[in-house]
Amino acid sequence: MLAFQAAYDHKYPPDRTLDGQARQRRAGAGAKGKLPSLADKLLFILVYQKTHPLQTMHGLQFNVSQSQTHSWLHRLWPVLHHALRAMGQAPERDASRVATSLALEGAPDWAIDGTERRRQRPPDASQQQEYYSGKKKTPTDKNLLLVNEHTDTVVSLGPTVAGKKPDKQTADEAQMPSPTNATRAKDTGFQGDEPAGVLTHQPKKNPQARS
Repeated sequence: MLAFQAAYDHKYPPDRTLDGQARQRRAGAGAKGKLPSLADKLLFILVYQKTHPLQTMHGLQFNVSQSQTHSWLHRLWPVLHHALRAMGQAPERDASRVATSLALEGAPDWAIDGTERRRQRPPDASQQQEYYSGKKKTPTDKNLLLVNEHTDTVVSLGPTVAGKKPDKQTADEAQMPSPTNATRAKDTGFQGDEPAGVLTHQPKKNPQARS
């Protein structure tokens, strides 16, 4: 909460309006918003980041309209990102620094996986095909995650791509380097992805479970 408070005050100084103008009256004066406390704001952005609901549905949980939900999300996301960075909890986004990040985490064992989240259906027919995920049966965005298997910390978050793009192709294009003498768990979506100096292992289904 303290890191979020510091990040919020840095992004939106109490003596300034949202557009950066000097306030004519103290912060908090006038009509109260639907997210009056800092705890409300933090819960609002964390719930959305965890569940990624439609904005209309998310707004219903906090008694705000869809347009207000959209505005608050764009207002609070940079604050949360800044707070996570300040606490050292934000995943690495620069692929060239991933190997160093993993080494600093002290994790010789890590896992790679793709995660998808639902997105609004694009109006253009060609984009509909690009974003349609056969796995999720809906348009999605995808990111690759690198996870420390000892601490369950997300060390790296890859670029956002269309949900239809295969995990292996996404990994190749992201060019995430790996520390040598490490092990990496993967699933069938990364078949053939074998970084130099890294021992990969892929879990196999129990034949008895299929019967």
